[in-house]
Amino acid sequence: MTTTVRPSDSGDLYPTRTPHAIAPFPRRHPVVWSADAEGPLPSARLSAYERDGCLHFHALLSEEETAACLEETGRLKADRSLNASGRVVPEPHGGGIRSVFEVHALSDTFARIVQSAGLVGIARQILGSEVYVHQTRVNLKSAFTGSGFGWHSDFETWHSEDGMPAPRALSLSIALSENAPYNGPLMIIPGAHRTFVPSTGRTPPDYHHTSLQGRDLPAGPPGRAEVAALARDLGIRQFTGPAGSAVVFDSNSLHASASNVSPFPRTNLFVVYNSVENPIGTPYAAPRARPAYLASRTFTPLPRPSVR
Repeated sequence: MTTTVRPSDSGDLYPTRTPHAIAPFPRRHPVVWSADAEGPLPSARLSAYERDGCLHFHALLSEEETAACLEETGRLKADRSLNASGRVVPEPHGGGIRSVFEVHALSDTFARIVQSAGLVGIARQILGSEVYVHQTRVNLKSAFTGSGFGWHSDFETWHSEDGMPAPRALSLSIALSENAPYNGPLMIIPGAHRTFVPSTGRTPPDYHHTSLQGRDLPAGPPGRAEVAALARDLGIRQFTGPAGSAVVFDSNSLHASASNVSPFPRTNLFVVYNSVENPIGTPYAAPRARPAYLASRTFTPLPRPSVR
């Protein structure tokens, strides 16, 4: 049985991970936070983002930039000292690396990409404010064995586990290798970002170790019935493209990707920008805050390019 949601006494506008099921409810905040904000996106593209919660770019990075990022990814994968830091997440069934986190702090190459005027300009324009980096990671799907990512809303995770108050954040998924229909590309339910889908059940004490490997948890992913209903109404969009292509998507977008059983690996850089006016605090539905390499608590705005 589901209940009608109302703001909690604590002021939480997005209650989730509760003992009882809560029905999905409309988003309580804007998608595009300032229609007049300056930036690289024309008004038609902003309107499409507001409607769908996502935009595709055929060539956001150059061939040289993607090649440099791939080279750095190989270096980080080979750095065994990172394993003890928690930043390297193995595949759930062994046989490789699933993700490497906080790559912008580990590599000057990734730092330049993350702080570049093009990427940051998109984030500032959509979020209507200065921004900081909430999280970065490289997701690797090895040929034949790369595991998938189930349907989820990042905001539900960041709200519950990091204390992000509102969905005033976005992600950029940048292809460092070709994203093809057969090697596990990103899938998004366009328009589902306007609906918040709560989860049922408590967050377990060791949640961030197991959830990053894609293992089932008592709480976290939305219910299959809710995902199916939204997909029937809104459809599913699959994003493919060459190295250098990218997708920007709202933090509350429902998205997933299938396992890679093809002989072609898929490697993507993810950059999460959050508004400086939306800093994270105490987790809303988790026993303790996650490590800084998963959720930065340094809210310094990214610098604007100097004017000569």
